Amino acid sequence: MDLPTQIEIRLAKLGVRASDVRERFVLGTGPGGQKINKTASTVTLYHRPTGTGVRRQKERSRDANRRLAWEALCEKLEKRLQIVRAKERSEKEKERRRNRPKSARRKKIMVADKRRRGELKSSRSRVQNP
Repeated sequence: MDLPTQIEIRLAKLGVRASDVRERFVLGTGPGGQKINKTASTVTLYHRPTGTGVRRQKERSRDANRRLAWEALCEKLEKRLQIVRAKERSEKEKERRRNRPKSARRKKIMVADKRRRGELKSSRSRVQNP
């Protein structure tokens, strides 16, 4: 598999090996007539570890479609990685906010609310005859 260097660099940054990707050339479909329907210029790529797949048939030439498919796969994997990193970052931030100590003002308000609630509960008790 001879890939353009830009794509190889992008795959290396993502930690994806080209051998993990299944590349197939299939017959085209849709408008374009006999030439599209008879030639195997459509490229499908499937990255086994992530289950991500792309299919490209934009151009008439196999090489152009192959380049477009690899670029699309890189974009898809980059987007997926970006989403995973954003999730991890938000989880960390959520945990940090949860474990942050309460401010003095917040504690004061909380204690006042508890006192008020306690007074309300004690006022509901039965009245004792002296």
